[in-house]
Amino acid sequence: MSLIRHIAFLTGLIVFVSDQITKVIVVHWMDLKTVGAIDVLPPILNFRMAWNRGINFGLFANDAEMMRWVLIAIALAISAWVVWWMLKERHSRWAQISAGLLVGGALGNVIDRVLYGAVADFLNMSCCGISNPYAFNIADISIFAGAVGLIAFTGEKTPRDGGGKAE
Repeated sequence: MSLIRHIAFLTGLIVFVSDQITKVIVVHWMDLKTVGAIDVLPPILNFRMAWNRGINFGLFANDAEMMRWVLIAIALAISAWVVWWMLKERHSRWAQISAGLLVGGALGNVIDRVLYGAVADFLNMSCCGISNPYAFNIADISIFAGAVGLIAFTGEKTPRDGGGKAE
């Protein structure tokens, strides 16, 4: 495994572990699952417990038990495909980091769905007079950043002979 692939693996591992540790601390140790809300730096940062049974913003949360397993299967399939794609072709360091962000975040949310039946969202941020009703987590941020990064950093093929921008 080349250094570049180690970067993708390490990025994914850091995201996954960070996501799970923050959920244990906030949801369980700080007992957000019971208290429901903790103001940290209002209104900029608050913890608001939200169990997301669907995808972003709770979309497709109907028939939650079936959807839970469908969403687990989709996240695992996408993660496997991204890993395969990164191993199959040479990609830049930023593309590998993006892949690690996406896969680490997806697996963090998969663990939530397996353990709790829903994704534990708790970060709530508002600013400038705009009140945000939604909550998210580290995995969600990483999935979004990883998807944007894959779009931004994988458009150009890199030669296999070591030339180009791949590192």
